[in-house]
Amino acid sequence: MFARHGEGMTTDPRSDLTERSREPAVTVQGLTKRYGSRVAVDHLTMTLPRGVVAGFIGPNGAGKTTTMAMLLGLVRPTSGTGTVLGHPLGDAAAYLGRVGALIEGPAFWPALTGEENLRVVATLAGHDAGRIAEVLELVRLDTRAADRFGQYSFGMKQRLGIAAALIGDPELLVLDEPTNGLDPAGTSHMRQLIADIAGHDRTVLVSSHILAELEQVCDWLIVIDGGALIYQGAADELLGQAAPLLQAAPEHEGDLDRLALLVRAAGFDVERRGGTVSVHLNGDDPRAAAAALNRSAMGAGIALAELNVRRPTLESHYLTLVHGATR
Repeated sequence: MFARHGEGMTTDPRSDLTERSREPAVTVQGLTKRYGSRVAVDHLTMTLPRGVVAGFIGPNGAGKTTTMAMLLGLVRPTSGTGTVLGHPLGDAAAYLGRVGALIEGPAFWPALTGEENLRVVATLAGHDAGRIAEVLELVRLDTRAADRFGQYSFGMKQRLGIAAALIGDPELLVLDEPTNGLDPAGTSHMRQLIADIAGHDRTVLVSSHILAELEQVCDWLIVIDGGALIYQGAADELLGQAAPLLQAAPEHEGDLDRLALLVRAAGFDVERRGGTVSVHLNGDDPRAAAAALNRSAMGAGIALAELNVRRPTLESHYLTLVHGATR
């Protein structure tokens, strides 16, 4: 989805990136975290390739934030192993300098300007303060750099948090619910920002409950439920597993039962939702199925007010995976 650049200049401190790109950005095997009797992450095994924008999705309480915290060395696993950028989880100091993160919202000094806050962050982390202007421009805060953080809108605060995560030019960027609390315009801006910061073999791991936004920006997906892996792989492959739906609505509501029986008699699985029937097309050609349904309805004296093919979305297939339901 995004252009990747696997080779760096010899003067780049990451000049061995081509060699390192042969190994995944993150691997975990049997990763588990228990809090007393509660299991937050349950023997999670997954691989995150380099250079992808990966959506990390699952219901509330699925273990996403806990998993991210373990990758960042903020939480100690109960059991299991893993690596981040080629280093074991138990040696977080070896890789954290190459990782940027925004977890549970940014924390800055309200009385300082955006630029001043970033300068403090760069100094404390030992990063090059010369990148401040670059990252402020990237997150579109360059014209508000001299404004105090306390005067920023919620969306601007989120973007400054991402700017802070980018100061060290990280190879791996971890974002936990970066669109949480944003209005539709802010969510759209955040989606574009994630697209802008991807590339140059940077790997982005982002969790979000707004699946329509992830669908537009992610090329890799990791789905967990109950702390366990449900799916990992290319986003296109996941969506390709979901069969399209054929939706039909009779002109007269009283014909809805007859229409559903007609479709079932043809051997299709049917769901009734409101005034429509949804037909699951498992391998059937959508156009041919629609034409056949239209002919059958006409032959039965049922006039159709609506007949269309609904392509699977990330949200609908996610619900099928996690809840066994299709919308």
